[in-house]
Amino acid sequence: MGRILIAEDEQRIASFVEKGLRANGFATTVVADGDAALAHAVSGGFDLMVLDLGLPRRDGFAVLQSMRQAKVTTPVIILTARDSVGDTVAGLEGGADDYMTKPFRFEELLARVRLRLKSADRGPEVTVLRHGDVSLDLRTRRAQTPDRTVDLTAREFALLELFLRHPGQVLSREQILSHVWGYDFDPGSNVVDVYVRTLRRKIGPDRIETVRGMGYRVD
Repeated sequence: MGRILIAEDEQRIASFVEKGLRANGFATTVVADGDAALAHAVSGGFDLMVLDLGLPRRDGFAVLQSMRQAKVTTPVIILTARDSVGDTVAGLEGGADDYMTKPFRFEELLARVRLRLKSADRGPEVTVLRHGDVSLDLRTRRAQTPDRTVDLTAREFALLELFLRHPGQVLSREQILSHVWGYDFDPGSNVVDVYVRTLRRKIGPDRIETVRGMGYRVD
């Protein structure tokens, strides 16, 4: 089980990330300012750090710089609202291992966390997800059925990836909204139903099952 430090001063986002990571088996600690983030990071008790740049007391760039000067090699994923090329370059050149901008999809953050934590002796990276006669190539973002190759939009890809990573599991609309559309979703929206219909047209109507009153599953 990986130990992850979350340095984020916006409570709603910190709680969203923490709950998602814990649900996927990680141990988490949340801090809300740069001084606390640096103190925890240099303690050596963490396998990875999710770092916001806009922290009070000491911003994320300063935290990262101090960590690397102190020879702390913990992988760092920057998660920030700053989306300029200059900030991205500064973060990566300053020692960050990855850079994500808000708003974000939790499934993408989770994938990046797992990638950074993957040990050298673990098996090769999975690039194709399969269930039944449907496969999804994570590199080309194309789905494959016995009779066709399907190009997907970004949301369709994220939705199918979520289903194939949880085969047979009933996923509620709220879970799907949270994972595919991110932390800032409208629970009353019917966008999930719209995208499920679109995905069914592309990969076949019988491959995504409606579980009445509960949600959807690939089975």
